Amino acid sequence: MPETTSPAIRVLVVDDQHLIRLGFRMVLDAESDIDVVGEASDGDAALRRAIELSPDVILMDVRMPEVDGIAATKRIVAAQPSARIIVLTTFDLDEYAFGALRAGASGFLLKDVRAAELTSAIRAVHGGDAALSPRITRKMLDLFSDSVPDDAADERDVPEPLAQLTARERDVFVAIASGKTNAEIARDLFLSESTVKTHVGRVLGKVHARDRVHLVILAHNWGVVPGTPSP
Repeated sequence: MPETTSPAIRVLVVDDQHLIRLGFRMVLDAESDIDVVGEASDGDAALRRAIELSPDVILMDVRMPEVDGIAATKRIVAAQPSARIIVLTTFDLDEYAFGALRAGASGFLLKDVRAAELTSAIRAVHGGDAALSPRITRKMLDLFSDSVPDDAADERDVPEPLAQLTARERDVFVAIASGKTNAEIARDLFLSESTVKTHVGRVLGKVHARDRVHLVILAHNWGVVPGTPSP
């Protein structure tokens, strides 16, 4: 039988600078499993192109004139929930980028990212993972700290979705909230990566999280702080 191959990951590149779009396209066009299906130079155009092209992954510049990446991310997530968005910024720990993550983006990258890291991030978010390091995750949680009361983790206030998790699923929930990859979770919990992947899928479904970034935000809103026992 002929060998079957998975469809290429369809990518939309959004940036107000032509040379940056061109640079990303040159890198991505060299990958056999990634197909750049379109470009956009601002948030309004990004929304139109996202609806027209239904890309799997969108590389989204966070700072653009008129409609910025945060507003565009909100609109695209509402219109195309299946699209995965990676926000791009020139500045490390840019609060604009964290706003886009909270708006529904699945990843965060600096514009000077290496080619291998860029393609790895695209494949990761397309596969349901998150393109976030633990350091970025920790900073994101810190930025949200003022929105959660001190007693949010009180056992009496455990949200119903979290209460439905098994003990092992709670372990996985907290590990994801810490920014750990499936490989790291497997190592720490003495599980196979395939078992971890199964647990991750169940956890995302039970807590109604769109992806791992959304789960990190839910974890903080519910008072489940990485490094402390879960409720």
